[in-house]
Amino acid sequence: MIKQKTAGFHNGYKLWVVTLTNGKGMEVTLTNYGGSIMSVKAPDRYGRFTDVVLGYDSVEEYIKGTSSQGALIGRFANRIGGGEFTLNGVKYPLYKNDGNNTLHGGSVGYGKRVWELVAAEYDRNSGDNHVVFGYTSPDGEENFPGTVAITVEYVLDEKNTLTLIYDAESDADTVLNLTNHVYFNLKGEGDIMDTQMQIFADKYTPVNDELIPSGEIADVKNTVFDFTSLRPIRNKDIDGYDHNFVLNGSKKEGEELPIAAYAVEKTSGRTLTCYTDMPALQLYTANGLHGEIGKGGKVMNKQTAFCLETQFCPDSPNKPQFPSCVLKAGKAYHHVTSYRFGTDED
Repeated sequence: MIKQKTAGFHNGYKLWVVTLTNGKGMEVTLTNYGGSIMSVKAPDRYGRFTDVVLGYDSVEEYIKGTSSQGALIGRFANRIGGGEFTLNGVKYPLYKNDGNNTLHGGSVGYGKRVWELVAAEYDRNSGDNHVVFGYTSPDGEENFPGTVAITVEYVLDEKNTLTLIYDAESDADTVLNLTNHVYFNLKGEGDIMDTQMQIFADKYTPVNDELIPSGEIADVKNTVFDFTSLRPIRNKDIDGYDHNFVLNGSKKEGEELPIAAYAVEKTSGRTLTCYTDMPALQLYTANGLHGEIGKGGKVMNKQTAFCLETQFCPDSPNKPQFPSCVLKAGKAYHHVTSYRFGTDED
């Protein structure tokens, strides 16, 4: 079932709030402002539903917000070192909004744009709910080359899985790295550092003090980045994470996409499994949240959520040894990420 309602206008564009509900009662609410995931109501082991993502109560608050809550990120998710890159022999200086670096697309990334509500459809045969947002990023926007036509489809199915399907095409060679910056808390609120996490990655990309990769792809073994078996996120030797993992790309039997990460919260019994065909994953433990007011007037503090941002590696435009993020003119960009919600009794 899909319900949609208007939420006013921003810069002359109509704002929408769209709510998807499947047959099991799971509910996902989206807005075309930033293509943001506003809420995900998922059951615990006793069947009780709780909103398991951080965010705000109104679209107006998303417009004013500063932490990319639930937003689509682009043209390049994560960081570009030195705020510039070279493509086809041409240097492209970018807006530096993270010290000396460019973060999440620059001054006004895709998370601060109004997307077109292209479609909102319920499939009676499968029970799947489909919402499509579209955005055309013009040549030179934030000084990135090429006009890029993008659609992102959100699908809520009967397996309590939320899938994001990213499609794009550019009229000129460019770099493109799209993700979603949804903040998860499987309890609904409070500290998340005791959430158990497994990341299906034997490698990670070490970074400097500005979180720019050195270019090395290193083993996680015997480091604080070893999540190859299920363990609490908390580690006494590091104050939270904002780090990139190079995924193994391994598939579980019967699954269409490789598995990226698995999380379980023991109090509620809720689990979250992330699948993706992207090469990397950023684990971010919301270290940058410092008291912003969220839903119901609750304060969003450091380490009250975690993000699983599927992506190309940070600074890929400047690191040819990393998987390439270059989108050639006329070629298709197509990537899929799924978040499946369950319980430890499934």
